[in-house]
Amino acid sequence: MPDSILVAYATRYGSTQQVAEAVAAALRERGLAVDVQPMRKVENLARYSAVVLGAPLYIGRLQKDAQRFLAQHAGALAERPVAVFALGPLSGPTADEDWRAAREMLDGELARYPSLAPVARELFGGKYDPARLRLADRLLAALPASPLHGQPASDVRDWAAIQSWAGELASRLRPGLAA
Repeated sequence: MPDSILVAYATRYGSTQQVAEAVAAALRERGLAVDVQPMRKVENLARYSAVVLGAPLYIGRLQKDAQRFLAQHAGALAERPVAVFALGPLSGPTADEDWRAAREMLDGELARYPSLAPVARELFGGKYDPARLRLADRLLAALPASPLHGQPASDVRDWAAIQSWAGELASRLRPGLAA
């Protein structure tokens, strides 16, 4: 099997791509060969010995590109080490209830793919910029029932936690590698 790792991401506004690139950089620092690609552009996984998947949670679900990727590549993902990260809560990690609910959502989404057995999974805070929303998302956020209604711009991605998690991944994705 090839010795390269794929870091594949789904994103709507670029935040998850930024985290995927940081994860890839941390893996490269540990001597691993890494490709970073949007999930929608990945045709097959034959070139990769391991895969890291990153996607945001939107309204309790993984972004659509991630859902399609997991369904399309279920067999190949079952044959290699896979790690998963998701971006979710827009509140800091001290908002325990938000984080607990987001973890449950992530676990529920991953349970929809029974052949997937991640060697690692993690939830990171997300980024939200109402000024960048597309029309449909702006309309949804304007609804009083929306969790984004009145939400100010925020970025609660913890870059130190992202770096730490990515560094620990190296040995899980390539057994025998010292982290």
